[in-house]
Amino acid sequence: MNENYKKAPNILTDKDLAYLKDIFGWNHTAYKNEMEALNYIEDKSVKDMITEATKLFKENMNLVLDIVKDGENGK
Repeated sequence: MNENYKKAPNILTDKDLAYLKDIFGWNHTAYKNEMEALNYIEDKSVKDMITEATKLFKENMNLVLDIVKDGENGK
């Protein structure tokens, strides 16, 4: 079957999913570690910095989930 596309179809390959899984895992591990570290840090400026980092890790995880969700819906 030879189909011509004016733009590439929005699909996720197995390789894409493996890469997204890795990205999610890296951010999830960092998020968990930083959340745990917050229990032991007393310096407010360091706590603030770690809190900002955890927000970034969580945003990254949500981005990956959105990509996978959009791929499932064919968006």
